[in-house]
Amino acid sequence: MGRHLNLNRGDFAKDFLASIVVFLVALPLCMGIAIASGAPPVTGLVTGIIGGIVVGLLAGSPLQVSGPAAGLAVIVYELIQTHGIGMLGPIVLLAGAIQLAAGLCRAGQLFRAISPSVIYGMLAGIGVLIFAGQFHVMVDDKPKGSGLLNLISIPEAIYKGVFPLDGSSHHLAAFLGVLTITILLAWNKFAPAKLKLIPGAVVAVGLASALAGIWKLPVQYIQIPENLWQAIQWSTPDKLAGLLNTDVALAAFALAFVASAESLLSANAVDQMHDGPRTNYDREMAAQGMGNMLCGALGGLPMTGVIVRSSANVTAGAATRLSAVLHGVWLLVLVAAVPFVLKLVPTSSLAALLVYTGYKLVNPANIRRLLKYDKLPVAVYAVTVVMIVVTNLLTGILVGLGLSLVKLLYAFSHMGIRIERTSAHRVDFHLYGSATFMRLPKLADELEKLPTDKEIHVHFHDLDYIDHACLEALSNWEQQRVKKGGRVAIEFDELMQKFRQMNALSPVAAGEALAR
Repeated sequence: MGRHLNLNRGDFAKDFLASIVVFLVALPLCMGIAIASGAPPVTGLVTGIIGGIVVGLLAGSPLQVSGPAAGLAVIVYELIQTHGIGMLGPIVLLAGAIQLAAGLCRAGQLFRAISPSVIYGMLAGIGVLIFAGQFHVMVDDKPKGSGLLNLISIPEAIYKGVFPLDGSSHHLAAFLGVLTITILLAWNKFAPAKLKLIPGAVVAVGLASALAGIWKLPVQYIQIPENLWQAIQWSTPDKLAGLLNTDVALAAFALAFVASAESLLSANAVDQMHDGPRTNYDREMAAQGMGNMLCGALGGLPMTGVIVRSSANVTAGAATRLSAVLHGVWLLVLVAAVPFVLKLVPTSSLAALLVYTGYKLVNPANIRRLLKYDKLPVAVYAVTVVMIVVTNLLTGILVGLGLSLVKLLYAFSHMGIRIERTSAHRVDFHLYGSATFMRLPKLADELEKLPTDKEIHVHFHDLDYIDHACLEALSNWEQQRVKKGGRVAIEFDELMQKFRQMNALSPVAAGEALAR
């Protein structure tokens, strides 16, 4: 293993320290995301362990850390409400098999081609849903039936947290939740430089748990089984038979798609944080698939590469994949040796972490980033967010992808014509946009309308793309015009150069060039 990890003494020390930091970041999030998903906290811990030990060894992104992700909490919650907690394992197992097959078929690069406006919209929509749903859990209440109901009933949750009814403890849970967020924000801003490596989430949850224990507050606490092995919900053959249901199989495909997109987006972000080896996207997808198959077999939550843990890993100085593996080992040791410690954590404190996480996912900077290009990507972003909140995650993503395709088709098919009568004897004919066979009737019609007694100058410098159909139409028009005694000046050298350049690009690169 040492040779496979390319370890030396200096790297081991860096990875060991980084693994402690990542472990402290992952611990509260594993349990909090499980609660947000409507699943027992132990399922999140199982996924964190597998994401560290198994995927850490196989990953195509050496410094990325995998585990349960806030971005999947919404879709997992919907799956559990629709198909039951017993079917979660088989669905995750099938989703992992799909990811593994996609990785082996070298489909990893395809997921990088998703429009940023859809990705940002997906993250923001998930953030809104997590924020709205966990706001109720933060006051020891249950989430409502849908994301929209959770959102519009936030004032009700605030009222319960301020004015408890019938001797309830909603106000105590709300106090712990607000305290957790306050400590987290204060630590992130004012913590001494020497202590910055200690995650604010651990400090916040630790202090809130200590106060809850000292004051013996009657709030809800985390429920962790004494024996991890006995708590595993195996995907038995009778459960796996449920995958024959079409709705269940489609749910697995949707989960595989979202998990893959999030993992590879995170891997791309991690690559920008360090100067080490770049991500092998196909291997990363296959590794995620292996991890999810194992999580599904054990009844755990689905996993992705997680940017929060990965950035903590890089910031803490990790040198190799060993840091991710060790963080999984520490999770396993904690759950196996001292599970009673986790039972001291108030549920509202973990929910508060997810409220903060949801808020961070709705990143306004992404809107400003999209506005640099055009208003249309912002419209795709906004529609994606609204559809996710109003309907569900999959519908919102599909609508966003559909709008992105419409935008791309428009870029491929839109051609503009500008005619300038620069003198009594000359007309300048300007083409811009994309001259394809779809706009051939328009091109032919405008060419025929040009006056026969003028010298026509045809310009292509504002043209993004031209196909052979339009090239041939222009050539034929010029020949016929010259035969009739007309005068034509066409910059054919520039036109042919543009044609060769655009057709030398890959389809993805050509699409990106046209969509800019």
